[in-house]
Amino acid sequence: MGDAASGWRAHGERAIYDSPWVWLGQVDVELPDGQRIWHHVVRLRRAVIMLLLDEQDRVLMLWRHRFIPRRWGWELPGGLVDAGEDPAVAAQRELAEETGYRAGQVTRLITFQPLAGLADAERIVFTGRDPQRIGEPTDTTESERLDWIPLASVPGLVAAGQIWTSGSLVGLLHFLTAKR
Repeated sequence: MGDAASGWRAHGERAIYDSPWVWLGQVDVELPDGQRIWHHVVRLRRAVIMLLLDEQDRVLMLWRHRFIPRRWGWELPGGLVDAGEDPAVAAQRELAEETGYRAGQVTRLITFQPLAGLADAERIVFTGRDPQRIGEPTDTTESERLDWIPLASVPGLVAAGQIWTSGSLVGLLHFLTAKR
């Protein structure tokens, strides 16, 4: 194991904690200078995020509370990818569960790692178009409300700290940059 280009070599690993959502462990790593250390590693399940746009250039967002940082904010809908599930299918499933909408067209926007030095936590953002209302959200614990937010107001909401989570920031700001 290891990456010859970086000079870091992994010789093994041991689990400290393991659940269906998170693996915390230590990896026996040999550094380029030959020193060996136990490096802490967190592995999170792959997650997807959906940036759903309507014909008026608005994005569907959830107003939700995150209890760990004790903070409210606007977020794009999303969630975890099930084992063996296609990420685009997972993004549609999460969108429907959290908002009651389905996207007529789905394309992959960007894939990123929010904590690359500490965790393996791949996040995949999809862009959805042609929204279709299919019913009420089935996961009522995800947010206090949902709303269509004009794309033009996103930079102001970011500056005001009302959009602050990594998936929403990366997805929205990448989309706005690519749109120019």
